[in-house]
Amino acid sequence: MGCWYSRVDREENVSRCKARKKYMKQLVKARQAFSASHAMYLRSLRSTGAALLQFSANETVLHRQCYRPPPQPRTLPSPLPPPPRPPFSPSTETWTSSTMASPLPPPPPPPPATSSNWDFWDPFVPASSMSVTEEEWEDEEIATTVSDVAMTRAESVMAPPSSVVTSASTELAIVSRNSKDLGEIVKEVDDYFLKAADAGAELSAILEVSSSGFSADSKGVNKIYSYGCTLNPTSWTWGSTPAPRMNTHRVRIGQMDENNVSAGGIINDSHHCTVERLYAWEKKLFLEVKNCETVKKEHEKRVGQLRKMDVKRADYFKTEKVKKEVEKLESQMIVASQAIETISAEIIKVRETQLYPQLLELVKGMMCMWRSMYESHQVQMHIVQQLKYLNTIPSSEPTSEIHRQSTLQLELQVQQWQQSFCDLVQAQQNYIQSLTGWLRLSLFQFSKSPLSKENHESGIYSLCEEWQQAVDRTPDKVAAEGIKSFLSVVHAIVLQQAEEHKQKKKSESAFKEYEKKVSELRSLESKYGPFSTPESSHKDLVGEKRAKVEMLKRKAEEEKTKYDKFVGVTRAMTMNNLQMGFPHVFQAMVGFSSVCMQSFETVYIEAKQICQEQDVKRILP
Repeated sequence: MGCWYSRVDREENVSRCKARKKYMKQLVKARQAFSASHAMYLRSLRSTGAALLQFSANETVLHRQCYRPPPQPRTLPSPLPPPPRPPFSPSTETWTSSTMASPLPPPPPPPPATSSNWDFWDPFVPASSMSVTEEEWEDEEIATTVSDVAMTRAESVMAPPSSVVTSASTELAIVSRNSKDLGEIVKEVDDYFLKAADAGAELSAILEVSSSGFSADSKGVNKIYSYGCTLNPTSWTWGSTPAPRMNTHRVRIGQMDENNVSAGGIINDSHHCTVERLYAWEKKLFLEVKNCETVKKEHEKRVGQLRKMDVKRADYFKTEKVKKEVEKLESQMIVASQAIETISAEIIKVRETQLYPQLLELVKGMMCMWRSMYESHQVQMHIVQQLKYLNTIPSSEPTSEIHRQSTLQLELQVQQWQQSFCDLVQAQQNYIQSLTGWLRLSLFQFSKSPLSKENHESGIYSLCEEWQQAVDRTPDKVAAEGIKSFLSVVHAIVLQQAEEHKQKKKSESAFKEYEKKVSELRSLESKYGPFSTPESSHKDLVGEKRAKVEMLKRKAEEEKTKYDKFVGVTRAMTMNNLQMGFPHVFQAMVGFSSVCMQSFETVYIEAKQICQEQDVKRILP
């Protein structure tokens, strides 16, 4: 029996159906991974922005005194100390209202100050009004700027590709109105991380991202999702039951999808249900084709046996028995062939009326998402350019334990950003490869003759071919390396902070040892006086202890000097690394999102043109 079935599996029709079933099984898993990786990528964008915000808040505290401008030559009345700023919050409205709760009256306007190198970014504010002379004035202007940014984000709509640069420039003029410190710059960067993440909401709905998370169980998709898609292919018994059961099953399928049928008769099903339904049909098709080939071989065997019996003039009753078996096998072949034709027709119907429109929506969703992400990353790239204009004085403030933890958290989130980006790219590649592989085989229709190409003209294959080429053209490795380079920058800061912390421990240990020996010296001095005498000891105990104390004092001071240097290096290196490394990650993401936006736009436009041409062909006689 094993050899018999292995010969059946090697038949062209059976092997083709087996390959189709395998591709569709891969597509079910790839769609699930695509949905999960998309959700994780959006989550990583939000988490990276939040981690950057916390890190910059701690770093800004260490540099806050260094961002005050130098005093002006003219004498000004001493201003009251500004109210303490609340910690940065992802909510723009909360931060603005807290800052503006008790505004102080602005001081007299100072003389015109020289404009900075990046004043030209705001065409609406004259140079004479760009002073940053007093901190209260800055607070008021910054609060106004953040409010403007929030209003701009709320009123912004999706811009066509031709106006992307104009839109980004307009927003850039708003966010760059005043000089800012590190925390304020990163706050704006975080705003656009949130905006980039929000850009994927529409695609999340198409991919049916579950809000309750994703199960790690890969044994059954129905266990993970519950969108009302009920498939039970084990109840389908075509090929072994009379034709009326097929009609009954059709009625049951119609009742199952009754709520999902549009006015035009097209089933408006979810994408994951469509893919699972196709997989169920493919499994049934494989069984029917394999059964048909098995019956066909048995029929050929019985026909050969009958011919030999006719030649040998075998017993009449035995010959008639074989004839009845041949007739029964022919009937089974007819039923199996009808089942294959019916299943194939259903697969075509689902593919054209459900899968094809859903794929068009997927491509459109990715086009819109990457367009919005391109705009957000472009503004972020310009925002971080302001870091180079921060004139910070080396600070002697040490790195706190909270700051060390926030830096470690930032490193973890950037690492997850890179990983989720790579997972998203890989999941999309697996999805489109599985889909295209299945289409290459499914566009051939089963009929009474050997495999023949169906007459139905479909644009789904050209859509997926263009989609796969678009994915292959994206510079995902460059973008991944851009995130990785930023991860290296953050990791260098982590290492430097660890070295600073290590030197801090050494300095504290040296001072503890010094203090211990000082205490011992005082005990000796109280016992023997400032100097020991020959009568009390053969050695100058007090003198020796005092010399040792002096040596420990010098050592403690040396360790403290080293520690102070480590602190200064950490502060300077942190700012330098951010100034040098921050822009690269957004340059890489701008390049990647730009290519994605243009590629998917091209794919979508061409697919819509093909659909329109096919509609015209159907209308014309």
